Amino acid sequence: MLRNYLRPVAAIAALAGLGAYATIMLRGPQGLSAWSEKRHEIRVLEEQNANLQRDIEAKKIRIEKLKTDPSTQILELEKLGFLHEHDTQFKIAGQHVATDSSQPGTASEGSQPAAR
Repeated sequence: MLRNYLRPVAAIAALAGLGAYATIMLRGPQGLSAWSEKRHEIRVLEEQNANLQRDIEAKKIRIEKLKTDPSTQILELEKLGFLHEHDTQFKIAGQHVATDSSQPGTASEGSQPAAR
């Protein structure tokens, strides 16, 4: 007769213990909050990865243009300070020379820089 009562009590105690264990594990340091944080981190890393992939593709296209398109090559060389084949470039340290020759006080009008 005691066995008839003991079996359901043991089952209820086991279920209560299992419920307590599940609650502790879900609320603990490796529970739902950690899972949520990891999911957020994964989303951020996937977004960064997608941005890097877009950058790589854009750079591949730019490299391909630089290999094949002469006008793109010329523009890039001008950005880097290289001139055309027979052009001469004078660089004077410490002076700013305006590109517009119509402005007064430019080097094209023959004015000499002040001695320091």
